[in-house]
Amino acid sequence: MRFFTLFIALFALLAGPAFAAKKLKPVEKVAVATTAGRPPVPSATDPENLLYLDLSTGGRVVIWLRPDAAPKMVERIKTLTREHFYDGLLFHRVIEGFMAQTGDPKGDGTGGSKLPDVPAEFNFLPHVRGAVSAAREGSAEGATVEDVTKAENSANSQFFIVFNPTLKLDRKYTIFGRVISGMNYVDAIARGEPPLNPSRVLHAYIAADSPPAYAPPPPPAPVALPAATIMPTKAAPKPPLVRASTRKGG
Repeated sequence: MRFFTLFIALFALLAGPAFAAKKLKPVEKVAVATTAGRPPVPSATDPENLLYLDLSTGGRVVIWLRPDAAPKMVERIKTLTREHFYDGLLFHRVIEGFMAQTGDPKGDGTGGSKLPDVPAEFNFLPHVRGAVSAAREGSAEGATVEDVTKAENSANSQFFIVFNPTLKLDRKYTIFGRVISGMNYVDAIARGEPPLNPSRVLHAYIAADSPPAYAPPPPPAPVALPAATIMPTKAAPKPPLVRASTRKGG
């Protein structure tokens, strides 16, 4: 018995490390988000990547463009801005607590530029307050893969600015910038779908183009009322003539 116990102990001593090695699992690599392979983030003071929106609500909004995250959409915005495409366009769809949308020359959400649509560039940027994202067509629930893909690749000229965080839009719409100054002028945009008295983009500029300072819109022209029709006044009626009595007293 003593010999058998000694044999078991010796076997465990020699075989134990081998058993332990079999039981241990290799350390799994954990995926860590890095910036490796991404283009460099542009400086927030680089004038080539600063979009100015002069709004009718009273001031200038400064948007930091992110070509590192959405190069095609940023290039589209710069091209249209330099063509003065956005000057005078309305904020045609503005939802309280959600976003303000502009960029449609038709003013009803169905228009765009003459340039081709921009393919989706869904990225890592979140739809937080001040995020600027490309508007696109929607797809109905249960739509085919082809219809969904077509809708995702339909961004053109329209974009929206987020009022409150709406993270459910992340990786479904292309964020290409963020407001870094003048968000109070965005907050003042008139609400509605469409608004009764819509706010508008007075001018859009790229900072590198040395734009002029913000100029408020001219006051609205006075409304000319139609001239009142002057009715001729009627002459006052004359009192009836009183004829002297010819009757003689008796």
